[in-house]
Amino acid sequence: MAAAANSLRVAAAQMTSINDIAFNFSTCSRLVKEAVSAGAKMICLPENFSCVGQKSGDSLLIAEPLDGPIMQKYCSLARECGIWLSLGGFQEKGPDDARLRNTHVIIDDAGNIRRTYSKIHLFDVDVPGGAVYKESSFTEPGKDIAVVDSPIGRLGLTVCYDLRFPELYQHLRFHHDAQVILVPSAFTPVTGQAHWEVLLRARAIETQCYVIASAQAGKHSEKRESYGETLIIDPWGTVVGRVPDRLSTGITVADIDFSLIDSVRGKMPIAKHRKPFDFWRPTTPL
Repeated sequence: MAAAANSLRVAAAQMTSINDIAFNFSTCSRLVKEAVSAGAKMICLPENFSCVGQKSGDSLLIAEPLDGPIMQKYCSLARECGIWLSLGGFQEKGPDDARLRNTHVIIDDAGNIRRTYSKIHLFDVDVPGGAVYKESSFTEPGKDIAVVDSPIGRLGLTVCYDLRFPELYQHLRFHHDAQVILVPSAFTPVTGQAHWEVLLRARAIETQCYVIASAQAGKHSEKRESYGETLIIDPWGTVVGRVPDRLSTGITVADIDFSLIDSVRGKMPIAKHRKPFDFWRPTTPL
C-alpha cells in the first residue's frame, strides 16, 4: 500500500542485539530490506543496534570513530538500499580510551552521515528491584541539541534516558521546529513496564510531534535484558505503529502525515500560548 500524497512512510525496528557485531549487522540488514519492501523512506534502529556487550564497560572495547569500519558498513547499506537510516546509540570512540559517546547517527540514502547527536542525559540509576547502572563511568555526555531535515520531516534527535527530560523535547519543538522526534532506546524491563509508553505519548502530545521509538527487546545475555515495544505515535498521542510482539524482531511502519501535524498545531496552538523559558525565571529573589 502506498503512502498518501501528503505523507511519507517510516519504519521502526525492534531487535535483540548481542555481543556479535556481524550477527547484529545481518539482522539490521534484513530489517532495512523489509522496510524498503514496505515502501519506507527511512528506518529507525534502536540504541546499541551494532552491539550489546556481555557486561558494563564492554562497549569501550568495540567503540569506533564514525569513519571506522562499523559505521562505514551501515553507510554502504543505506546507499545500496536507497533508504535513510536512524542509528540510535552507536558506541562512538571518545576523547580517550576510558570514555565513549552514545551517539545517534542519521545517514541519508546516498550513504552520507547527515547529523549526529551525543546523548546528553546518562543513565546512572538504581532500578527498583533491578540492576544498578552507571553509564557515566564510561560515557562522555553530549552538550548539543541536534535536528536535521529528512524525507519524513524535520527530525529531533534523542536517545533512551533523554525521554525523561521534557525540556529537551520542548527545545526541539519550539526552538528548533522539529516535526518528528526519534527516541531509539534500550529500556530496562522494570522501567519499561512502568513508564515507556506513557512517557512517549506524553512527549508526542506536549510537542505535537510524531514520536518514533525503536526498542531493543528481550535477553541480550545472562545479565542484560530490554523491555522492547517499538512504537510510532502521532502528534495527537495516538499509537499508529507497534511491533505486535513486544519481544520479537521485526518492524512496524506508519505514514508521517504532514497535514495532521498542521491540523493538530493549528487547532490547539500551544506554540502561541506557551510562555517563553525566560518567563519562569523569578524577577525578584524568592
